[in-house]
Amino acid sequence: MGAQGQERLEKAVSESALIFPLQKMHVHGSSLVEVAGGHWLAVWFQGSGERTADDVKIMGATRQNGQDQWSEPFVMADTPGIPDCNPVVFLNDRGKLFLIWIAVLANRWEQSVLRVKTAEKYTGNGAPKWSWQDNIFLKPGEEFAQEVDLRLSSLPQSTAGWAEYARPYDEQIKSAAKDPSKRGIGWMTRIKPLVEGGRIILPLYSDGFNFSMMAISEDHGRTWRPSLPLVGRGPIQPALARRQNGDILALMRDSGDAPARVHKSISKDNGHTWTASTKTAIPNTASVEMIKWDEGHWLLLGNDIIDGRYQLTLYISEDEGDAWRALAKIEEDSTKKGRFSYPSMLRGTDDQLHITYSYHLPDDEKSIKYVVLDPELLF
Repeated sequence: MGAQGQERLEKAVSESALIFPLQKMHVHGSSLVEVAGGHWLAVWFQGSGERTADDVKIMGATRQNGQDQWSEPFVMADTPGIPDCNPVVFLNDRGKLFLIWIAVLANRWEQSVLRVKTAEKYTGNGAPKWSWQDNIFLKPGEEFAQEVDLRLSSLPQSTAGWAEYARPYDEQIKSAAKDPSKRGIGWMTRIKPLVEGGRIILPLYSDGFNFSMMAISEDHGRTWRPSLPLVGRGPIQPALARRQNGDILALMRDSGDAPARVHKSISKDNGHTWTASTKTAIPNTASVEMIKWDEGHWLLLGNDIIDGRYQLTLYISEDEGDAWRALAKIEEDSTKKGRFSYPSMLRGTDDQLHITYSYHLPDDEKSIKYVVLDPELLF
């Protein structure tokens, strides 16, 4: 990559700006959608902390076509007295806007509840005109526990991190998977869904189980059912893309044992079952995001380091996600104290790559950064 890659990046970037001025409040977990040609909506969560801070709410801002600045932030969702986190915003195939996020009950990630709002009117300067709101409840059955047992048994044996007198990690997870009260709650959003006609595959993950699952809708997002779990030792926050042969690739953040690497899993049945995750060669600590740019080029953006969030690198694959090479560093802090993570990526109607991500400086000032670039100038 080197200096030439960074020079190409400077030529490729047409815009780089903060959505709102740097502030001390905690802002994190952005998601981005183009609601109409050139009209963008960004969302994130904001408050005095994360799960332990009851003032956390979902915020948003818009950018109208032809304007060069984002609107003043506005509230998108706020469950009184409960932290609201990890928003995901997208359009279904009928043009309905969805906001899905988590309300963190008891201030514990593993007690999170999925919430959803929808709107048909959303192209104004402020918050959308919400027409419906509800919770999304999933009820994984006994097959969930059977799948956990099957997939963990297929992985190399590992007892890392557990004392001789304690049950190994895998046994703890298998036991928890048999408990309906544990497998039915605590599923969290982070990455945008795969929308294909009326079918929507929404990636979820659990800090309780430390692996992932999908919520699948066959009716444009009206009702949802759980997939079987995507099992492994720490594969969370899946990013999805479909290959030409019909397989769906999931790349995930590593929340497991060393070495910290991007996880990989494949579904051959439209997202219902998944192979046990394995680690790729790409280093990873905090985040992964992926899109199919076109049939010959896929893009991956993530923290490709093992000791923080101070570097955010854009990768390309020309073989549908089997092999990746670095194109350019979107962010790199030589002091290793900055934190740039949780990106959201979309291809706009202008054929540019639009990105938002958490932008946290060493002095603890924070914002959400918005970057627009032409990736084909980097190929």
